[in-house]
Amino acid sequence: MSDFRRFLLTTITAFARIKSKSANLSLKETFMRTLYNELNIRIPVETSEILILNIVFERFSRHIPRHSHGEYCYEIHYVPSGYGTVIVNGESYKISPNTLYVTGPHVEHEQIPDRVNPMAEYCIYLQIIKKSTAASGSLLHLLTATPFWFGRDTQHIHAVMRMIFTELKNHYAGYMTQVEALLQQSLVCLIRNYDTTQKSSSHFGPSTLTDRKYIITEEYFLYEYQTLALPDLAGKLGLSIRQTNRFLKKCYGKNFLQKSAEAKMSAASSLLLNTTLSATDIAFELGYSSLEHFLTAFKRYYGVGTREFRRNHEQNFMI
Repeated sequence: MSDFRRFLLTTITAFARIKSKSANLSLKETFMRTLYNELNIRIPVETSEILILNIVFERFSRHIPRHSHGEYCYEIHYVPSGYGTVIVNGESYKISPNTLYVTGPHVEHEQIPDRVNPMAEYCIYLQIIKKSTAASGSLLHLLTATPFWFGRDTQHIHAVMRMIFTELKNHYAGYMTQVEALLQQSLVCLIRNYDTTQKSSSHFGPSTLTDRKYIITEEYFLYEYQTLALPDLAGKLGLSIRQTNRFLKKCYGKNFLQKSAEAKMSAASSLLLNTTLSATDIAFELGYSSLEHFLTAFKRYYGVGTREFRRNHEQNFMI
């Protein structure tokens, strides 16, 4: 082999080794730390707002020196794997898989990974933007009243953390809404680890009649087709007869008579195809005054009589 060829082969081999080491290091670094710290994420919590300043997953390869957080700032730490020690205000706590702890304002802490099997950690750093005093027993009150907590997770927070990172990585449709919801859920998981017997001091208020008018209307036609009457529906909605018809026309494109016919014929179709009831029994079930009235209404609506309607659908089913 000539000197030039030997030199060329040596150079190519050396370059390949450098490239391989660089690729391996890049993969290792990617696995070691995934950080999101420039996202404008603000989530409402009761009467306040929480600003998410840092979301990170890291496999520790170094000792984190003693430090503390500022006023209204908290870190949620969850360890899915590995071991280590956290020293909080001079006291040592052993970290193992499924460890969850929170460090709040002015709580000094340092983290020391195990040399053989160092811990991996999900960490969320947040700041509470207080707008008013949190009510006693509320989620925010329980968070601010507990500047430090250490224990084992019982609320499946690991799954929530993994989903946060999946959404932030993949940017699926609606991921921002999903991330905000998951971050809120992580706070709930954290608080419920403090005390699973704690009851919320705030509750959903009752909906108004105006809010419920759509569901009232739809359930009325779905379940009360035997006795449909415009004055009855108007009373349920708290509207006049004229207002009720106007509401139906605006929201469903049909007046009361059209909605009534639709409801009764839909029920008639279901009874014909899914039961062995006779036309007479169905007419009675639907609240018609006579069989003839029902048969006339059915043929006007579907274009065929009840016998032909049932026979056609039985044949289609067999095919």
